[in-house]
Amino acid sequence: VQLQASGGGLVQAGGSLRLGCAASGRTFGNYAVGWFRQAPGKEREFVASIRRSGGSIYYADSVKGRFTISRDSAKNTVYLQMNSLKPEDTAVYYCAADTYTLRGPISDIDYWGKGTLVTVSS
Repeated sequence: VQLQASGGGLVQAGGSLRLGCAASGRTFGNYAVGWFRQAPGKEREFVASIRRSGGSIYYADSVKGRFTISRDSAKNTVYLQMNSLKPEDTAVYYCAADTYTLRGPISDIDYWGKGTLVTVSS
């Protein structure tokens, strides 16, 4: 599976951005898909994920109520709608896919896309 993320950019605090991650090579519905982020000087952390084919959705506590993950199976794409952005949301955002789950160790995740930078100014 090849993953291509897009939609990053610079936004003011309180603003919104939508990230997209297009997959090629395999049907997205067969994988758990989601997003991680890595801020400067920090470890990569989980943001949100959807389990295979209409399964459960999970969010990090820090983004609950502000971010929404969704999947468009017809387009083989997963989205992350980010609202009420805060300066602490500034990070490189990575999309990821796994045949089982994204909730385990990061080192176990099967596929990663290149990151897209999100910068939130105060």
